[in-house]
Amino acid sequence: MLETFIHKIRKNPYWYFFFKLIAFLLLLFVLDFSIGNILRHFYFKQQSGLQYRTTYSIEKTNADILVFGSSRANHHYRPDAFENQIGLSFYNVGRDGQYVFYHLDVLKAVLKRYTPKIIILDFVNKEFAQNQESYDRLSVLLPYYKTHPEMRSIINLRSKYERLKLLSQIYPFNSTMFTIAVGNAEFNKKRKSDNKGYVPLTRKWNGVIPKNSISANYEVDSLKIDAYKSFIQECARANVKLYIVCSPYFIQSDITDYSVSIGKEIAKENNIAFFDFSKDTVFVNNTELFADFAHLNDTGAKLFSDSLVKCIIEK
Repeated sequence: MLETFIHKIRKNPYWYFFFKLIAFLLLLFVLDFSIGNILRHFYFKQQSGLQYRTTYSIEKTNADILVFGSSRANHHYRPDAFENQIGLSFYNVGRDGQYVFYHLDVLKAVLKRYTPKIIILDFVNKEFAQNQESYDRLSVLLPYYKTHPEMRSIINLRSKYERLKLLSQIYPFNSTMFTIAVGNAEFNKKRKSDNKGYVPLTRKWNGVIPKNSISANYEVDSLKIDAYKSFIQECARANVKLYIVCSPYFIQSDITDYSVSIGKEIAKENNIAFFDFSKDTVFVNNTELFADFAHLNDTGAKLFSDSLVKCIIEK
């Protein structure tokens, strides 16, 4: 009977084409499902590195104090300053090259699990500037789309086809395959880990101080501003004490960055403390405290963390 059925299909070119198409799509589905789940297994098996820190931030940390932000968050906030002087546990959930969309999504996932006592949001110059990069970089959150529905609305901002793309099991991992392989390698498991999300920089910068590199006005992205407001509102609803901080830059300017000005005003409207160290002369006048114009080294991070803790305690 099966042979008769196949024979009839082969005699009809349209049915034969349809049959081959279904077989091809079925094969693609099986491969996508199998490879995607293998990648997912090894992605979440990692025990160190950037991807592991994101997973730990979203699914595991229960620290009292959390720091959100980009690479400046990772490199500027020393855990010992906060734990020793405030007496609360600490973890840094920042990630290199990320913007407010990422911070909001991680915050949503954290608050779904537990309520920290203090949250610090590291705010960067041009945080609200229009650029496609801030949407493209949400790709780092794709592995969490399946298991974290609270994060999906932000991830879907990447493109209007994101929901369709995410029907694939491979898609969330297709740009991270090499990193997953390295993250599961034996030598990677033995490397020195970060210090509660803090990644110290030891080099000293000997560059020239950038001048007039701050813009008083530029096109801003209203979705980023909305995400910033949502971040503040999420903390308020959870009764979490929020501090927003623009940490030091090695930049000389008489004006305040446009995004920082907007961020300060919104914080003020919501009775949130906004500490602006971006032009603090203690740091701007000392290259010994910087690894490059945008990042403090470990010495600078210690001085800054101690200064910020003092502001928080006084506040």
